[in-house]
Amino acid sequence: MACERAGRIGDGKPLTLSVQVQHWPIRGQFAIARGSKSEAVVVLAEISEGTVTGRGECVPYARYGESIKGVVAAIEALRPALQQGLDRQRLQQLLPPGAARNAVDCALWDLHAKQVRCSVAELAGLTPPGIVPTAYTISLGDPDVMAAQARQASQYTLLKLKLGGTHDAARMRAVRDAVPACRLIVDANEGWRANQIHRLLAVAADCNIELVEQPLPADQDSLLADVSHLVPICADESAHDCTSLERLMGRYDAVNIKLDKTGGLTEALRMTEQARTQGLKIMVGCMVATSLAMAPAMLVCQHADWVDLDGPLLLLRDREPALTYKAGDVYPPLPALWG
Repeated sequence: MACERAGRIGDGKPLTLSVQVQHWPIRGQFAIARGSKSEAVVVLAEISEGTVTGRGECVPYARYGESIKGVVAAIEALRPALQQGLDRQRLQQLLPPGAARNAVDCALWDLHAKQVRCSVAELAGLTPPGIVPTAYTISLGDPDVMAAQARQASQYTLLKLKLGGTHDAARMRAVRDAVPACRLIVDANEGWRANQIHRLLAVAADCNIELVEQPLPADQDSLLADVSHLVPICADESAHDCTSLERLMGRYDAVNIKLDKTGGLTEALRMTEQARTQGLKIMVGCMVATSLAMAPAMLVCQHADWVDLDGPLLLLRDREPALTYKAGDVYPPLPALWG
């Protein structure tokens, strides 16, 4: 059966919706500059037409004013539109970028692919996703603790260090000494300040770190235009969708594209193309979540300079079927998972 690349889902029959809140325990603690958590709380949206069901998963993020209750309510409010055969194009107008739209957008892609019996990659006119190397995240902690965790994770060729401002120079040096052969990127999660950034970027360069994510708070990042970029600087909290890209120019060298920020795969693909046109490098990132949340992002990874889709690796257990991770690589999803 030939794939239909656009248009309404199916033949316009009413779509039904199921929304669940799920709790997935994290292996130990996951700590960043803004705090720590011991479980991933995700929202699962399932959209069905007859016996065919598409799924999407999202993680509401308080940093962006989101909550579990608010995201569930936003998805539930789409029931009338789904009854009328909501499609992805209309969805972009009904919900803003963010977690709620992400879950629904990915569920609609998955549903459409299952209905026409082909892959989401074919629907989107993309080459099928391949095996890609992913970063593995080392949580924020004391320098010696992070160094020990890095040694234990040295089978991953790319490690991502969570930083937090104080003692970050010691953290970078300790991890670099512990794993001299690993590629390193760091994520400050807005934890650096203007009086620190010159010194910490110099330390990052000295430690042969490839990328620094969101060093300054998003509302202070205009300072980055006057800073020597000894290491490429990547926007995360400062960039959500295509409308964010123009303000990044002169401040950032790369952008972290996350489906929970863009509001789904539809906008993520547009954002990737536009960012490339503007000369920005691409990182594909994620929240801590299950393989279902990672699977749609695999379609964006073929354009990425860095991939950080390790969310399931941080969980005590993953949903089944899960993505396959081997020796620092992540493999494309099985159709039974998504897409």
